[in-house]
Amino acid sequence: MKLVSTYYIIQTNIIQGASYMKNYKKTKLACYLGFITQAIAANFAPLLYLKFHAEYNITLGNIALISTCFFFTQLIVDLFYAKFVDKIGYRICIVPSEACSAIGLVGLAFLPGILPNPFAGIIISVIIYAIGSGLIEVLCSPIIEACPFDNKDSVMSLLHSFYCWGSVGVILLSTIFFAIFGIENWRILSCIWALIPLCNTFNFISCPIESLTEEGEGFSIRQLFHIPIFWIALILMVCAGASEISMAQWASAYVESALGISKNIGDIIGPCLFAIMMGISRFFYGKYGEKLDLMKFMIASGILCLICYLLAALAPLPFLNLVGCSLCGFSVGIMWPGTISIASKKIPLGGTAMFAFLAMAGDLGGAVGPGIVGLVTQAANDNLKIGVLAGCVFPAVLVLSVLLLKRKREKV
Repeated sequence: MKLVSTYYIIQTNIIQGASYMKNYKKTKLACYLGFITQAIAANFAPLLYLKFHAEYNITLGNIALISTCFFFTQLIVDLFYAKFVDKIGYRICIVPSEACSAIGLVGLAFLPGILPNPFAGIIISVIIYAIGSGLIEVLCSPIIEACPFDNKDSVMSLLHSFYCWGSVGVILLSTIFFAIFGIENWRILSCIWALIPLCNTFNFISCPIESLTEEGEGFSIRQLFHIPIFWIALILMVCAGASEISMAQWASAYVESALGISKNIGDIIGPCLFAIMMGISRFFYGKYGEKLDLMKFMIASGILCLICYLLAALAPLPFLNLVGCSLCGFSVGIMWPGTISIASKKIPLGGTAMFAFLAMAGDLGGAVGPGIVGLVTQAANDNLKIGVLAGCVFPAVLVLSVLLLKRKREKV
């Protein structure tokens, strides 16, 4: 009996050792590039809106539908795959997601010129790469969560920082490309950007991918919706998305109209500075997160975000308005990945369905938040500072939600 027992102990140790010998660094790299792919999908087409308007005679009203179509497609993907990803498997879903992103970006270069209706070609391409982007959003977080990394809060924050660096890279490198080669060569750049998801497809084919929960262990969608903590996490994620995207999407217009800076400079200073500060926040927590209390960091970030919104809206000096706008990027940096980490700890059997619904809630906040800011701005005679002031409600509710979660210390 001792011999048999010893054999099983040795066999177990060999299996565990083999697990840690897997190249999870390649998995991490693939997920990092996945978030850069998502940044390309979200930020490249908006740089071409005026070019689409001039080249294809597409109305500005239809141009606005491109962004709506992108986020709506992601919402549908989040909802649809919440039910099926755990059954299908991560790899079967994540590999086509990168392929869809690459195909959509190449399609953006050619379909508008091939189809009789250029706008239809743009929308088809956007839907294709939005499917890929939505899947990346749903899958990369649970893939990282399932890997045997130490201090997963920090790894998760670092993962989400690559969306910020990707956004900065897309805006700056595209601007440089257009300055050197001319914006009329945007099709070439679209194909160049497609190389990133194309190459990353092969990373996801070969990297080790673990399951977040064993088959049959994870909560069903119905069970999730009966957990109070899950509803608080959803509200937290809506506020995280709204706090981040409201300032991010209006940053360029805010810098231009409220602060009187030229559009060309505003397009770079607004979105880029915001994304850089957000990336610094996520990198900082990724580096030093093991020494920090995530809940306290989230509360402090929410309070700072509220102060930044107030500073951007009410400060008497343009410089202070710009500081508020920029620092807001730092304050919102931890909110999205932090919410995912908190929910993972509180609901360890949430499975991929939980990650999908959290992503959907974040997208919902990202879609609703800027709309509320825009409606309030319009009602205030196009005073964007009043619209930004209305955005204070998002970080305020976020802080209250974190305090509620902090009181509920038990796991589900």
